[in-house]
Amino acid sequence: DDDDKIIGGYTCQKNSLPYQVSLNDGSHRCGGSLITDQWVVSAAHCYKAGVRIQVHLGEHNINIIEGDEQFIDFNNDIMLLKLKNPASLNSRVSTLSLPKSCSSAGTQCLVSGWGNTVIIGNKYPSLLQCLNAPVLSDAACHNSYPGRITSNMFCLGFLEGGKDSCQGDSGGPVVCNGELQGVVSWGMGCALKGKPGVYTKVCNYLDWIQETIAAN
Repeated sequence: DDDDKIIGGYTCQKNSLPYQVSLNDGSHRCGGSLITDQWVVSAAHCYKAGVRIQVHLGEHNINIIEGDEQFIDFNNDIMLLKLKNPASLNSRVSTLSLPKSCSSAGTQCLVSGWGNTVIIGNKYPSLLQCLNAPVLSDAACHNSYPGRITSNMFCLGFLEGGKDSCQGDSGGPVVCNGELQGVVSWGMGCALKGKPGVYTKVCNYLDWIQETIAAN
C-alpha cells in the first residue's frame, strides 16, 4: 500500500487554499491543514521520531525532492502539530474550520497537495494541485478494500480510476462545504480502477482535537 497521494487534477488557483501547509524535513514530506493560528492537522504516518519537521505556510510553488514510503497500520491516521510560534494570518495564511458533522456519500469535496501526478513512475509538481471528488458510500468503500476499512476511514474519488490523491499528498486536506472532513491517508497504488483513496474521518476526532488543543 502506498501512502495516498493528486492525479487527474488541476493546478490550484494561487493562494486560494490558505489553510494548506507543507511539512518539510529537508524536502516536502506531507501536507497538512492549519486549523488555528498554532495548530496543524496531518496524518500520523507523516511523523518520524527524532526528525525535525518544519511547517511551511502560505506556499504555492515548492521544490520537491522525490521519495515515497509505505505504511501499514492506518487506523487513527491523524496527528496534531503545534507550531512553535502562532502564525500571522493573512490572505495567504488562514485557518480551516473543523466539521460540525460527518459528510454523507455524494458530497463533493476538494483534495489538494504537492504529491505525485502520474500513475506509473514519479512526477512531482512544484505547484499545488487540486482535485474535486465525491465522498463514496460505505458499501463502495468496503467493497474496494474488503476487511480493511474501519469506522475511522472513508473513501473518496472515482471507482473508474484516473483521478486520485498520490504519494506526497499524505496528511493533506479533504475540504467539503468549507470544512476539513478528511486527511489524506492511504490507498492501493494511485488512481487505479476500483481502488479509490482512503481518508481519515476527521469528524470522529473532534473531541480529541479540542481536548488536545485545550491541554497544550
